[in-house]
Amino acid sequence: MKIINCDFKYASEILDIFNEAILNTTALYDYKPWNMEIMKAWFEFKVMHNFPVIGLVDDAGKLMGFGSYGMFRLRPAYKYTVENSVYIHKNYRGKGLGKILLQEIIKNARAQNFHSIIAVIDTENESSIKLHEKYGFKNVGILPQVGYKFGKWLDVIFMQLILETPTRPVEG
Repeated sequence: MKIINCDFKYASEILDIFNEAILNTTALYDYKPWNMEIMKAWFEFKVMHNFPVIGLVDDAGKLMGFGSYGMFRLRPAYKYTVENSVYIHKNYRGKGLGKILLQEIIKNARAQNFHSIIAVIDTENESSIKLHEKYGFKNVGILPQVGYKFGKWLDVIFMQLILETPTRPVEG
């Protein structure tokens, strides 16, 4: 197993992981699978804003999972806060890969001088909630019935990790 920085050559494998999550889970509150055009825009946004896409590949180079972060909100005063996400290929779930990816996300966010990482998780995704708790994320609120998928209302938990960075934040 190896940690990599994913570039667009992994777009197809990331797309497969996203689409499986869209069709079969509440990890993504989308209804329709993404296509390569959406994936291209997603990658371009990540590159434009210097947000990492961190992958884990097996010995054959197959992507087992990935994690990233992006803007939490668009207003400028949120510039030190990011929202993270971790997705594992269905064949590799439950093997501890999320731990490795979340550690890398935290390490990268700290290196980029972010102060706060937010995770927005479906409240039924107990494994993701426990993973984030293990790395110091705290429950900062639950929003009931904000999503509707698979014929039911969905609640989300907001979890937050506050980092010691940056040492000298500035406005503007």
